[in-house]
Amino acid sequence: MTSRSSLDGLVIETPRLVLRVPRLVDLDAWAEMMADAETARFIGGVMPREMTWRALMVMIGAWHAHGFAMFSTFEKSTGRCIGRLGPWQPEGWPGPEIGWAIARDYWGRGYATEGATAATNWAFATLGWDRMIHSIAPANVASQRVAQRLGSRNLGPGRLPPPYQNDAIDIWGQSRVEWESRTAPA
Repeated sequence: MTSRSSLDGLVIETPRLVLRVPRLVDLDAWAEMMADAETARFIGGVMPREMTWRALMVMIGAWHAHGFAMFSTFEKSTGRCIGRLGPWQPEGWPGPEIGWAIARDYWGRGYATEGATAATNWAFATLGWDRMIHSIAPANVASQRVAQRLGSRNLGPGRLPPPYQNDAIDIWGQSRVEWESRTAPA
């Protein structure tokens, strides 16, 4: 179990982003993101605010119970919460995942790749993972491109646990060794 004070101090910064453990004050931004059909299309679909509250509480609870979950993600220049990304592995999940969900107004700026890179570095260094995956719908070309920029490859079809067991997904991923060789300085 992780203490609240240690979680409050966990912040990862990239050149343009701040990643931190989710808090209740993030609900408005998360709810706005999950109310947008195009943004929510491949991450469970549109959710009313009440369901988004539950999803936020799941992330907060996972941080306390497991010591990791997705981070709330903020644009440094504006301070706006623009989504969530990072490590994730619910019960029955096909592997340790680095996932991302960025609000549509912020698509096309490289934020998913930048944040996922920082989250992957953190997960391998802090959590000791030996591999990572990304569960990506075959129609989600934008996320496939992010996975490719991260150096991941399509490992074939996968299956998620209920209630998503009927959703078509491909498992993308790579080993820690592959990640470290990719990011090693020349």
